[in-house]
Amino acid sequence: MEDLASFYINEEFVRTSVSSAEHDRLLADGWRHFGRQFFRYNLALHEDEIRLVIPLRIRLSGFRLAQSQERILRKNSDIEVKVGPVKLTDDILDLFDRHKQRFKQHTPESIFTFIAERPEDEPCATFQQTLRIGERIVGVGFFDIGKRSVSAIYTAFDPDETRRSLGVFTILKEIEFAAEKGMKFYYLGYSYSGRSFYDYKKRFHGTEAFEWNSVWSPVPREV
Repeated sequence: MEDLASFYINEEFVRTSVSSAEHDRLLADGWRHFGRQFFRYNLALHEDEIRLVIPLRIRLSGFRLAQSQERILRKNSDIEVKVGPVKLTDDILDLFDRHKQRFKQHTPESIFTFIAERPEDEPCATFQQTLRIGERIVGVGFFDIGKRSVSAIYTAFDPDETRRSLGVFTILKEIEFAAEKGMKFYYLGYSYSGRSFYDYKKRFHGTEAFEWNSVWSPVPREV
């Protein structure tokens, strides 16, 4: 237990603003942010087990589409994707409330757990990706832009559209956006040691894992 305690990292701070270069440095050292709160931790309880938290990023120079991801893009070719400032409409709030019912544990209370209630309170450049089929919003993703990186914050999608794999589709469109902007990295959150529902994040070519010693190492792609 003493060894575990000495290894445990659990840090947070609140900032009203960070520069794009500082944001990149924080991401590269395992930090994330929800609203004004920046945080990082390396151990978490998952399915009654203490698991190592593994931050993940994609080195965009090493990314290429897998066949399964090409199929997801084709399947969703009817979706209109727009990127712009954060704008939380009633439709998006309703979408989030339906989306969170998918979770059996750690169910988020509010979308404002992840996004500041006022866009001007975000400490860095935060954007919204909105997915529509006709007039209906079927997905929404929030992400930050640094100097050389894009970082995913949260994604919600219509639970009635599960067959579309909209979580993966949103990641692919954010990767596409990051590549078009000439970014070096796309940070896609974290996974756990052992098996978990986050394993789909290890299925992207070019993925690297943070080892909690300021080193990022390539992750073998899972299929």
